[in-house]
Amino acid sequence: MHRHGYKGRKFGRERDQRKALIKGLATSLVEYGAIETTLEKAKELRPYAERLITKAKAGDLHNRRQVIAGLSTLDAAYRLVDVIAPQLDSRDSGYLRIKRTKMRVGDNAQLAKISFVDEIKDSVAEPVEKAPKTTTATASEKKGAK
Repeated sequence: MHRHGYKGRKFGRERDQRKALIKGLATSLVEYGAIETTLEKAKELRPYAERLITKAKAGDLHNRRQVIAGLSTLDAAYRLVDVIAPQLDSRDSGYLRIKRTKMRVGDNAQLAKISFVDEIKDSVAEPVEKAPKTTTATASEKKGAK
């Protein structure tokens, strides 16, 4: 049988299991910043995660909902949109790096670490508070002064 027109890796799983696997890997990547998995899974995860990051950078309601649907937890989706995406604003693409690490002891599978190219800081930059406005005395304060 030929492989023409068959995109993507099967991982020995059915379609819904495969989608859940990729979604779980993407969620872990967003939560922890870097994960170690097999090279094949990392190569399959990169385009999926980079599409989610591009949608998170847009940040409008429709794209935010698509990011929520593409990750397993709401916390990970909010972290991607509110913390990670603003830090990757300077890049147009190429947000993730895959680096081969070692061979797994059990089955000699090639492991790889997938992580963000830029350093991701955990905290969101707090907006600088403006000096409080001076207000005129209200009517109740004026009565109390008399």
